[in-house]
Amino acid sequence: MPQVRIVAKNFMDMVAALPAMKLDQLYDSSFICEAVLRSLSPLAKKYVLQLLFIDTPVTAKSIEEWVLSDGISKHKVAIDRLLQLKVFIEVIDRKKEASYKLNSKFQSNMQRYLVHGGSLPREPMPSSVTVRLPTAEDLEAYALEQWECFLLQLISSAQAERPTSFSPSMMRVFQRGLLSARENEAPRLTENGFQFLLMETNAQLWYIIREYISTAEDRGVDPTDLISFLLELSFHTMGEAYNLNTLTDVQRSAIKDLADLGLVKLQQGRKESWFIPTKLATNLSVSLSDSSSRKQGLVVVETNFRMYAYSSSKLHCEILRLFSRVEYQLPNLIVGAITKESLYNAFENGITAEQIVSFLQQNAHPRVAEKTPSVPENVTDQIRLWETDRNRVEMIPSHLYEDFPSKDVFEAACDFARDAGGLLWEDSKKMRLIVRGDIHQHMRDFFRRQK
Repeated sequence: MPQVRIVAKNFMDMVAALPAMKLDQLYDSSFICEAVLRSLSPLAKKYVLQLLFIDTPVTAKSIEEWVLSDGISKHKVAIDRLLQLKVFIEVIDRKKEASYKLNSKFQSNMQRYLVHGGSLPREPMPSSVTVRLPTAEDLEAYALEQWECFLLQLISSAQAERPTSFSPSMMRVFQRGLLSARENEAPRLTENGFQFLLMETNAQLWYIIREYISTAEDRGVDPTDLISFLLELSFHTMGEAYNLNTLTDVQRSAIKDLADLGLVKLQQGRKESWFIPTKLATNLSVSLSDSSSRKQGLVVVETNFRMYAYSSSKLHCEILRLFSRVEYQLPNLIVGAITKESLYNAFENGITAEQIVSFLQQNAHPRVAEKTPSVPENVTDQIRLWETDRNRVEMIPSHLYEDFPSKDVFEAACDFARDAGGLLWEDSKKMRLIVRGDIHQHMRDFFRRQK
């Protein structure tokens, strides 16, 4: 999907943005160290592993000699990333030459991990205690249902089948930038809000998680603790049950919110309670571009601009309404059409043709996704043409002036409008000119002075 300005690229960008003290605190956990190592580029991983058992700083020139001349650009990117994440600590000697050494906490944790092997954040509960755990299919359906319910609550509380446990103030934080509200009017989606709904689930999740972490201090929670727990979740096994008693108070509070987002499923036994991570949780530390986390497509677009979406989801119906005319909805099928009017409404709301085309391609039904192209070319071309048609003519409020008493007055008026930056058109033969509406009052004052 097209990248938009409202979403963080990945979890490690948030980690890199933390103050040095907070980041150093994170490296107390071997799971965080491993997650950071996994996120690095192959070249950056190579540098970390080569310096792992070296305690003295290594000069920048020596490290640069490890790569060929055509790999210098990748070398610089790798070093910059390691410095951002405070994995590398820069040391300047007396000769003002730069050297690098590994962060001591990161180094000791990774040494221990390589020598003694890793361990799980917590052990799964035995099957004798957790009876009838959900299957992988049931868990995926649950995560999707929870996420869609949350999004419906986010954009329109009236559409949601059941409210989430998030407080109204927390929902307003999530809605910030996505909805705008005027007095005595229902909230409306902003340009960013429309773009948000057209993004992939993973990209939407990053936006919500970023907002959740950024407001942690307002709730009396250390953001470092939240980031640590969320990254730790990605090391759990999807579908396994983990005892809630192994969590801290902060983690217990967070796990309830994560259940509302569909990241975990909470279950209660006779004596014990547990949480079960879903695919959304185990994918938290992967890149947004990871195709394995993309959901199955549902949309079929025909050459006559008819559109069929094989879904019973209210959320899918609301998303399709953003750029198409939904005609009717059956129990498992949404039928609509892409029209000039529906696309013009979408363009007015800040959605671009490329975003619509990309959404249709990303969500193409498996039967048509195998074809090339997955969306008919005449449809994608027409969507782009309708956007250029709309952008071809720019509407500017303006005023026409004519019947000037003399050529001198006309030329003086043209010069005045031109100097004010408001002259749009002039006809010297018929002595007519058009100016922008915002300088109309200045033009009137000018003519009064001419009398």
